[in-house]
Amino acid sequence: MLYPAVVRSLRGYRPERVRELVDATNVVGDALDARLGAVVSRTPVAVKLEAEAILAEAARRSRSQVTKCYLVPYEATAALAMLLLRDHGILSVHFAALPPGTAALLVKFVVPETLERFGGADAFAAAVDASLDALARLLHDPQELRRLLGLAA
Repeated sequence: MLYPAVVRSLRGYRPERVRELVDATNVVGDALDARLGAVVSRTPVAVKLEAEAILAEAARRSRSQVTKCYLVPYEATAALAMLLLRDHGILSVHFAALPPGTAALLVKFVVPETLERFGGADAFAAAVDASLDALARLLHDPQELRRLLGLAA
């Protein structure tokens, strides 16, 4: 099923384009670093928000004692990814029909033209920030979390 896409991708491969994608990813990473600080981690080609950091940041932002947490870190990533999709139209690896192989929210190989249409790296970072705020508000509402994650009947 994936072979035609792989072949199409390889036909269009240009080292310059890969560098453009990595550069755009790094610009997004810089904007996320400036806005979120320690929540962000990086590799040479990707920006990551680790699941444990997502959950800890949402709990910190909840502004009150969370006496019982209704999420494990992996679910916090899924909830953040769903909020990004629902509220900002950001389609992450978590919704690309293949498991990402990690509990982290991954940002990599950002298409510069798509980023520009979105409003730039600062707009992307603002969307992630707003989605973390939304996740923080949901930490106290297990029913809404279940609905968000498609688990409510």
